[in-house]
Order: sequence, then structure tokens, then C-alpha cells
Amino acid sequence: MKKVGFITLGCKVNIYESNALKCELTDRGYIVGEADSDCDCFIINTCSVTNTADSKSRKMIHKCIKMNPSAIICVMGCYAQTNDEVKEIDGIDILIGNGNKKSVVDTIDSMISGKRKEKRIDILNILETTEYEKLGVTSYDHTRAFVKIEDGCENYCTYCIIPFARGRVRCKPIDEVIEELKRITNEGYLEVVLSGIHTGRYKDHDVNFSGLVKRILDEVPKLKRLRVSSIEMNEVDDEFIALMKDHKVIANHLHLPLQSGSDVILSKMERKYDVGAYIDKVKALRSARPDISITTDVIVGFPYEGEAEFMETYNLCKDLGLSKLHVFPYSMRKGTKASLMPQIKDSEKKDRAKRLIELSNYLEEEYAKKFIGSILDIIPEQETLGGMMMGHTSNFLQVFMPKDLDKIGKLYNVKITKIENGKIYGEIL
Repeated sequence: MKKVGFITLGCKVNIYESNALKCELTDRGYIVGEADSDCDCFIINTCSVTNTADSKSRKMIHKCIKMNPSAIICVMGCYAQTNDEVKEIDGIDILIGNGNKKSVVDTIDSMISGKRKEKRIDILNILETTEYEKLGVTSYDHTRAFVKIEDGCENYCTYCIIPFARGRVRCKPIDEVIEELKRITNEGYLEVVLSGIHTGRYKDHDVNFSGLVKRILDEVPKLKRLRVSSIEMNEVDDEFIALMKDHKVIANHLHLPLQSGSDVILSKMERKYDVGAYIDKVKALRSARPDISITTDVIVGFPYEGEAEFMETYNLCKDLGLSKLHVFPYSMRKGTKASLMPQIKDSEKKDRAKRLIELSNYLEEEYAKKFIGSILDIIPEQETLGGMMMGHTSNFLQVFMPKDLDKIGKLYNVKITKIENGKIYGEIL
């Protein structure tokens, strides 16, 4: 049996797409696993969100070529889509980009059988692609299942290359989303995460993201927890907030990217909101779910950000009591508007990132402390060291509990008992 090794870089959408190909390859009799020297084929699903991501993608390609020079090398994803330099790397057999990914399996079949010997380069004009490519996952590695509902982004933030890498917004037909969730829950999965490049822009005919969520709640009765991977604040509408208020199946956690707490910087980023709108949205969410966990993304050291603008971000995150910050020092990406702006010194970026990470650690612990002694719902996920197992609550607290492997993947109540050395502990009731 032939073995295919995967290296997947970047976002949850890439992970979903790699898993779809893994399922297809497994169904055709291939051994699928991690990349090693025994592999007959390597699939490197690349990322291009920053120059650093480009560099990592290149390194992984060269690593696989060196690991087994006789293996078939397949490169796909955002780096393949946006960088002509990848075409010059000697040793790549299949170069796909972000279109026709499903056809990769047929090409691998043909190359391994010897029916196809020539190199395949198939980089579609992703900005003109209007059809949603159907890739389905039939098995999952974790107790929560990810479902891709959308691809593409049309925001064109000045720091971001992704609209050029992923193209226009395309969405999975709503009936297919519902059928996928029904199948997943019939297989015993209790939690599903809706994911996409720009998840909140979901639309199928006259049904928007909130309409999709409502249909899921109405038509997938076995689903116990519905989580959203990330959503822009201006796509959290009144209908979605009302659904959160009335349906506890929707997880008590939203990841709401902020990027900056300064209106000056938000304008330079060409984000589609201001600080006041973000504050109002957080208040509206907390009116429906007073103890909701709201996490966010923040970019520090963006062009034109001085100490005053940074402190606006710092103070806003603190004052809002966000429960966790994902902090990213601005990394210039060639081909974006921001790459032509005056750049901040790396030392300043590093200092600001350090200060925000320290704030995030403080906010995370302060949020968790509120729940000591409380009873929350939890789905145990995996065994950990020290005779423990770990799972996440609806509001995404990572909780460690005494090990009982029979409980993994099932829904229980857990009493939060203590926080020790940054870890949250609890007991299943």
C-alpha cells in the first residue's frame, strides 16, 4: 500500500481541506499519516498570510523533497496561489493553489500508477472563481467536528493578502450544510464548529449566516454545541444575538477580531467598523449572555501606530474585560497596501506584543476566576499526563479533570474547583 504524508500549515479551513483529502485517499486504499521518509507522496497545504508563513511553506516543501527525493511532491494552498516563485522550486510534481483541490487525488493516482509522468501546474484565477468547491470530511481526529461553510474574502484589509489567495466569497449550499451536520451528529459528535475564511459572510440565496444558524438549531436535534470559529463584529446581527439568548446550544464564546483599539489605525487598516461600534457589539452580546467569553485578535506595531495608539488598544481590551487576546506583531506582507506604509521598528513591535500578552494572561485568569465553584457543561476530549483528562466548556475554558476515558466525547456537567499554575481544574458531576 502506498503512503501519503501531509503537512498542513495555517488556518482551520486548510485543516478541513486536508482532512477531506485524507478521507478520499483513505477510501482509495492509501495509508495516510504524518510526513516521513517512507512516504510515496507528500501533500504540503501551504499558508501565505505573512512573509513568515511564506518562508515556512518554502522550508516545508524543501524538507519533503530532501526527505524522499523519489516521492511525488504536491504543493497546494495560499502560498502556491499567490507566489510565482514556487513554480521555480525544482522537485514539485503537482502545484494546485486554491482551486481544483479535489482533483489532487486523481492526479496522485495517475502518477503513482505511472499513467501520468509530466508535472501538473493548475493555478486558477481565484479572483474569477465563483463556484464553491465541494470537499467533504467523513472522519475527524477530535471530539469536535469542523464544518467548512464558506470560502473567500472581499474585505481587502490593507495588511492582508488572503482575498488574493482565496478569492471571492463562495458558500456551501445550505441543504448540504444541514445534511453534513446531521451525518456528523448521527455518528456521535456532539460539538460542531462552523468555519470559513470569512464565516459571517455566509449567504445562500436569501439565507444569511444567522438564517443558517437558525436552520441548524431547528433541523439538527442531536447537536449539543454549535461553535463559530471566528466572526467579524459587523456580521453579528440582532437575529444572531437573539438566537444566542434563546438557544444554549450556541456556545457561550465568540471570537470577535478587533485588530486595533485606535480609530486612526482601524482606518489605516481599512477595517469596516470603529471602536464605538465594537464596544456597542460587546455590550449587546453581554446583554444576551452576561458571562460570555469574548476573545479577539490584535495586531501590534502596524504602520503609524505610536505609543498613544497602542495604549488605546491596551486600555480598550482591559476595560472591555475580554477573556483572551491573540496577539500578532505586524508582519509586512508584500503585495498589500500596508507594505508601502512607514514601518515600525521590530523592537517596538516586540515590546508592545509582550505587554499585550501579559495583559491577555491577566484577563484570561480573571475571567476564569469568576467560575470557581460554578457548574458548567463540558465535553471531555483527551487523556493528559498525571492521570487527568482535558475538555472545554461551552465558554471555552480548558478544564482538567480526573481521568475517566469512558466519558470522552460525551456531554457532562463539571464543577470548577480551582485554578493552579494557570490551569483550571474541575470534577465531573
